[in-house]
Order: sequence, then structure tokens, then C-alpha cells
Amino acid sequence: MKRALIVVLCLAISAAAFAAGAFDRQARAREIGELRFGMFVCWSLSTFSGYEWTRGKSTPDAFKATGCDTDQWCKSAKDAGMGYILFLTKHHDGFCLWDTKTTEFKVTNSPLKLDVLAALRKSCDKYGLKLALYFSEGDWTWLKEPPQDGMIPGSPNWGNKVWASSDNPEVKKAQLKELVTQYGSIEFFWMDHAQGTGGLGHKETDAWVHSFQPDCFVGFNHGDPAGELAIREVGRPGPIGAAEASEFNKEAEKSYKGYLLAEFTYPILPKHEGGAMWFYSLPMHDGLAAPAQPIYDDYAGAVKYGNIFSLDVGPDYAGRLRDVDVKTLHEIGDKIRAGKGK
Repeated sequence: MKRALIVVLCLAISAAAFAAGAFDRQARAREIGELRFGMFVCWSLSTFSGYEWTRGKSTPDAFKATGCDTDQWCKSAKDAGMGYILFLTKHHDGFCLWDTKTTEFKVTNSPLKLDVLAALRKSCDKYGLKLALYFSEGDWTWLKEPPQDGMIPGSPNWGNKVWASSDNPEVKKAQLKELVTQYGSIEFFWMDHAQGTGGLGHKETDAWVHSFQPDCFVGFNHGDPAGELAIREVGRPGPIGAAEASEFNKEAEKSYKGYLLAEFTYPILPKHEGGAMWFYSLPMHDGLAAPAQPIYDDYAGAVKYGNIFSLDVGPDYAGRLRDVDVKTLHEIGDKIRAGKGK
């Protein structure tokens, strides 16, 4: 009881200090920037569906993982010279990769019966890596009105009307609170706005996260600009404010003055026919991976501009990284350690 009270008081003091401007955000930006390079781990329902966005699944048994090797993820990241793991906690389908109390649609109810985020936290600590989290703001399990015929995610008819029917700000807040109070220190959040805000605006979302972890940076891939982190989905290195470095967030990069740090990300899997892009694709693509040199070059660009670079690598059905990815990652690490790319 006494320990819980101390934790609550510390959080309250930290939040008050942040609100009062006592927290040195520039120093924190430099600290996160020193991480430079990390692994974006996308592992969820889309790993098994073969589609980027997976609809029509509402039970945990759709997550068909036969194993989970978070130590392999982290060892591979460390070998590649990475400083952090960015982990997908929940995609648009609403399936949660942690033991949430907000829904039964979660990994601990799947055949795997494992809190993957908790396991990853332990592996990150074991290998000396920091932890950051991806979170889909919108959630299809919150839809109050089923999509009409032709209104599939990403279609021209899938827009504000559907997003509004999926607003659930209290559950969004509850999920984020679990993530920032039960899994240790989180370096930053990568918020995906593809399905709306979930009913809690970006400024409010940023403030909510800071009320629990004041030094956790927050970024949104598009939508109303807020937070400290410029998110460049399928982007590239460049100084803060460089609109050409961002694919979906160009206007925010040009006009928003609150960014203290920029992050860019893309998949290790090159363009291909069929299967997913951000997740493990299909067995037919098991030998397909980007070469190490251009990835190293983007790492060097991240260092030059003070960016952080999150390379997406998707675990397979058994919860392990593909052999071809591990090989590429090791080659990148060799180049980083040698301080050269040629």
C-alpha cells in the first residue's frame, strides 16, 4: 500500500513538473536521439491473414502464433547496432498484444496465452534496449455502426462517418494508461491516425500520456499535429521541418513548431506482389529482403540529422525473425561497428 502511494505521488510530482515547464524537453530529445536506430516489430493478426489490414476477425484464436522468441528479436537488434525496439501493441483490428483489462480480444486469450509485451520488456532489459510503442488510435471493435457494403478500410467511403462511430475515448485512455503504468519506461509512442483519433484528440492524447510518463515523447503519423516527435512513415532522413522527408505528414512538418525530434521508418521487406508489407508476408517471400548497404546509408543519414530510424522487421508464424532478416541485420551491425558503409 505504501509503495503504491509513493508511485502515485511520484507520478503526480512528475506531471506537475512537466506542466510547469521544469522538465528539460530539449535534453530529453537529445537523449532519445542518441538511440539512433531501432527495430519496429509488427506482429499481429495480419501476420497470419496475408493482408496489411485484417477485417472480419473478432476472436483471439485468429492469432495463430506457434511460438514467440522475444530474445531472438532483441539479440538481432543488438547485433544490428540498434538501441531500441518499437513494438506494435494494437493495430486497427483492435487485437491487443498485451494483457489488457479493456477487452477479451487479446493475446493472452489466444492459443499462445502469453503477454507478448511483458515478455518483450524482459528481453529489452536483458539486452540493454529501450522500448517504444506503436498504438492505433482508432479501433474497429469500437464501431457502433457496421460498415455498409463497399465501405472497407481504405476505400473512398471509409472516412469521418465511420471514424465517428468508433469513438471510444475512455477505452483509449484506459489502454494507454495500462501501457504506461504496467510495462516500465516507454521512450516514445508512434500513434497511428489511419482510423481517426478514437474520440480523444491529439493534444489530449499527448497530455494523457505525459500525465503518467512526462518524459515519454508522443508522435502522430498524420492528422492534427501535436506532440514532440515528427513521425515519417515510409519517410527518410532530414532535419526537423523537412517536408520532403515525410510521405504523409508534410504539412505538419512545414508548419508545426512543437517537434523536437524526427523519426522515420520503412519495412526491411522490399516491394512485392501479394502478402503484407509491414507484417510477415507469405512463405513465398522468405528469401526476399533489402540489402544492408542502403539501410546503413539511411542509418548514417539519421545520425547526420539527429533523427531516429525504426527499421520494420516482422516476425513469422513461429514468432521469430526470418533468417534472411537476421543476416541483413548482422551485416548492418558490422558496417556500423566499422564506421563505414562501403
